[in-house]
Amino acid sequence: MCGIVGLFLKDKSLEPRLGEMLTDMLVTMTDRGPDSAGIAIYGNDAGTMAKLTVQSDHADADFATIDADLGHAINAKVSSKHKDTHAVLSLPADKLAHAREALREIRPNVRIMSAGDSIEIYKEVGLPKDVAHRFHVEQMSGSHGIGHTRMATESAVTTMGAHPFSTGSDQCLVHNGSLSNHNSLRRKLRREGIHIETENDTEVGAAYLTWKMQNGSTLGEALESSLEDLDGFFTFVVGTKDGFGVVRDPIACKPAVMAETDQYVAFGSEYRALVNLPGIEDARVWEPEPATVYFWSH
Repeated sequence: MCGIVGLFLKDKSLEPRLGEMLTDMLVTMTDRGPDSAGIAIYGNDAGTMAKLTVQSDHADADFATIDADLGHAINAKVSSKHKDTHAVLSLPADKLAHAREALREIRPNVRIMSAGDSIEIYKEVGLPKDVAHRFHVEQMSGSHGIGHTRMATESAVTTMGAHPFSTGSDQCLVHNGSLSNHNSLRRKLRREGIHIETENDTEVGAAYLTWKMQNGSTLGEALESSLEDLDGFFTFVVGTKDGFGVVRDPIACKPAVMAETDQYVAFGSEYRALVNLPGIEDARVWEPEPATVYFWSH
């Protein structure tokens, strides 16, 4: 099953409501996947600062002095904001790779959810309304975002098994479907130096796109290549710093619907996820074509 939502705002006046609208869309999809949920929010760039979103099952202990300890380890100023089991660390962009390495040493229990200039990912086990409430997602602003509510079919119900998956800077992916060649592709990507943490097939899809783009492909070209290289059935919604993309496999057996107005582009696994969006009654609504890449960017 699983439920996917995505919202790309053209109208900047709606940006303060991004979290509110995306949360409503995701909660509507709860019965498609009630075991875990997650949302990626793309906010304003931090200038020369980067953002590292991290998670811990022992947040009180791990986050108590994480900014000071990480700052000392990388010799740079680090600030943090804590939200339940997650924290967003702000640090100089040129220290990001060093910070990832340092965290493995000074906070081995901390897991990295996302990294980049604008992305923040929040995900946990539980119903979408509970996950969103824990992180106050409905109060977040931003230019675009994607969300996922999961029904696990091929890996354990854990925080790390929840979507979205992020394997590149300001990049994330959510997925409805099942890849049949993910084990062989995972081995190949690891040989190519791509870091993959879980056994979830969706993370392999995300890592594949990261690998293709590291080797010179645009996101659109990477999504086109996925139609040849990924076996199985899938609907992907991919977030980047500038926008989001959608692609369905050539059979397109998983449901999907899109809507576009002068104010936004929206995606949902079902139309009912879109019905509360402003101006939806005047939107152009359609089903994405099989084996066709769609992308919107600022």
